[in-house]
Amino acid sequence: MEGDFIVINFFALEGWSLAELFHVRCIVAAPYVVPYSAPSSFEHHFRKELPLLYEYLQEAPTDKVCWKDVTHWMWPLFTEDWGSWRSDDLNLSPWPFTDPVTGLPMWHDRYGFSKEVVEWPGYWPSNVRVCGFWFLPMEWEFSCNKCGEISASTSLRRVNAEVEMCSAHTRLQSFLKTPAPMPPVFIGLSSVGSMGFLRNPREFLQVILTVLDITNYRFILFSAGYEPLDAAVKVIAAEASSSLERRQSSEDGIFLFGGRLFCFSGTISYNWLFPRCSAAIHHGGSGSTAAALKAGIPQVLCPFMLDQFYWAERMFWLGVAPEPLKRNHLFPDKNDGTSIREAAVVLSRAIDYALSPKVKARASEIAERISLEDGVSEAVKILKEEITRKNSIIS
Repeated sequence: MEGDFIVINFFALEGWSLAELFHVRCIVAAPYVVPYSAPSSFEHHFRKELPLLYEYLQEAPTDKVCWKDVTHWMWPLFTEDWGSWRSDDLNLSPWPFTDPVTGLPMWHDRYGFSKEVVEWPGYWPSNVRVCGFWFLPMEWEFSCNKCGEISASTSLRRVNAEVEMCSAHTRLQSFLKTPAPMPPVFIGLSSVGSMGFLRNPREFLQVILTVLDITNYRFILFSAGYEPLDAAVKVIAAEASSSLERRQSSEDGIFLFGGRLFCFSGTISYNWLFPRCSAAIHHGGSGSTAAALKAGIPQVLCPFMLDQFYWAERMFWLGVAPEPLKRNHLFPDKNDGTSIREAAVVLSRAIDYALSPKVKARASEIAERISLEDGVSEAVKILKEEITRKNSIIS
């Protein structure tokens, strides 16, 4: 299997052990910073239980795995759960690089984000490479096959051509093109609902309604196919006193609250949608963050877990977003009018801040810098160079 390698991210660390089993290289490719950190007692216990391996890793050359790599991202591989799987199922030693201590498989880090956005701290391993954000081809990001085909064919004809959606999504396109003082604000929380954070979708929708009552904004809400949220939207549409809202319900999406909120459960390319929005409210996922940065629009972030807190703080530090929201600013703790209104006031102020001239200018500035990067091409280029170099050394 000479020349082969396994590519993993930080949530697929079993790939490292499989690479060790097959004696191939393992490459970490991640569009986000390391979403976890080693316990404070990890080094003490490691040094006590594996003193020879600890000494080896401390003295390892820069082209081998060293202690920085272990503390940076590899430490979960030295927990008991991984150890039993390695020994019982793969017939490997319980810990990497033991029995005997070896540097195989060779590995390299890849990070799919921009140096313009993420600092490259000195404690990262020396063989980490920051390539730029990784963006999928637009046609891959539509759940509607027809929309994907239109996007692909349009891109082939003209590089910067305006991509339209298929006729089944005329409501969304009409909403985006409706004459208004400003484009709508996007709201999307991806898998936050399915992860158990959105326990009362109706309260969430009431927060949005209250924001609409005290502002002139319009919103596009992407439910990410979360059934309880979709169900709540349909119930409110059915209860609407206006027969207009009942007529405006379809698979293309549902209009609520006087037509100022458009709810959509499908998947649409953020790279297509965000340039048509005035701002993006989201959970702080690396993909949503990158797409908003590329589009040059301000952001309002409400993190829930893992690296989302990093991206929320980082966007505020960069000046493209207000301070991160707390989750009760979207999902109130109590189902009462006071809590809902308090959340709506905080959310409204955050949107106002995001749409200020200073933040909008900063978002445009960052987008211009990112536009000069091609993260995928750079990652592939570096990967080819590294593999070619290592193969020449081996031969």
